[in-house]
Amino acid sequence: MILVADEGTLAQAAQALHDGQLVGLPTETVYGLAANATDDGAVAKIFVAKGRPADHPLIVHVAGQAQVAEFAAELPDFAQRLIDAFWPGPLTLIVPRRPGVATASAGGQDSIGLRCPSHPVAQALLQACLALGVTGLSAPSANRFGRVSPTTAAHVQSELGSDLLILDGGACDVGIESTIVDCTRGQPVLLRPGHITRPQIEAACGRALLDKDAVSQPAPRASGTLESHYAPRAKVRLMSVQDIADKLHALGPHANNLGVWSAEPPHAGAEAGAGWGAGVLWREQASNAEQAAHDLFGVLRELDARGVQQIWVQCPPETPEWEGVRDRLQRAAA
Repeated sequence: MILVADEGTLAQAAQALHDGQLVGLPTETVYGLAANATDDGAVAKIFVAKGRPADHPLIVHVAGQAQVAEFAAELPDFAQRLIDAFWPGPLTLIVPRRPGVATASAGGQDSIGLRCPSHPVAQALLQACLALGVTGLSAPSANRFGRVSPTTAAHVQSELGSDLLILDGGACDVGIESTIVDCTRGQPVLLRPGHITRPQIEAACGRALLDKDAVSQPAPRASGTLESHYAPRAKVRLMSVQDIADKLHALGPHANNLGVWSAEPPHAGAEAGAGWGAGVLWREQASNAEQAAHDLFGVLRELDARGVQQIWVQCPPETPEWEGVRDRLQRAAA
């Protein structure tokens, strides 16, 4: 059931989480499927609901810096600088885990991912949970494992059913998952790009941000880093705008069951909802990275729901601000 977030429904959701149940909650990135992070039995329900492998770790959401010590064995100095700069916000830090704490959430690893969301409903729920003794919420995206992440409460319900209690906080502002930085290897290592960019991270922590393959020590497992992820049912193909135009021209009236997400219409005179005949649906790709990230999962879900068999996507620019969008599209097309 979808409930508008208010004082009463927040208290209801916090009690449900305290009692070992699952709750759908909004964050600024995507909607999450939440459970008490220190209740391994409750966390196990997340893996079952999503069809997610139990060794694939979850991100723990906390109300603020005061809760970090509940889960982290230590915090490197550059990790603290990143917390100071970006929390609350769309940044997850992988840090050494306190032994015996949140084992299921960590997928059995000796590290744990921590994030402090900025969404007011997420913050209010985390505070209500704290009052009941729940110090953090494990909350991966509220969708079936490997599929397109939800950015509205309705998306969550369509994925996971009407029995789940879902707090409605409106459409997510960011629209793609958090940036993940590994802080367990002595220097910051980027595991997943997102809204917070490489230059911003490097400026805040005063160190170069390394790629996960550039360090000899193996990276810990982290959310959303599989080669194939965020995938709709339709086949996603990344193409240049010229390739899109050429292939549509070659197909002509034979183009069918095709979605196109590009900055320009696939041919002169096309409009949103129209295309190369009735068999092509075009959606406009924003010219700036923030808006494109906000729109991305909603566009993929909409085109999937319209029954297209392929989705042709214009390749985003090769610039730092587009890295998060490129990452999600490359995994969706893998």
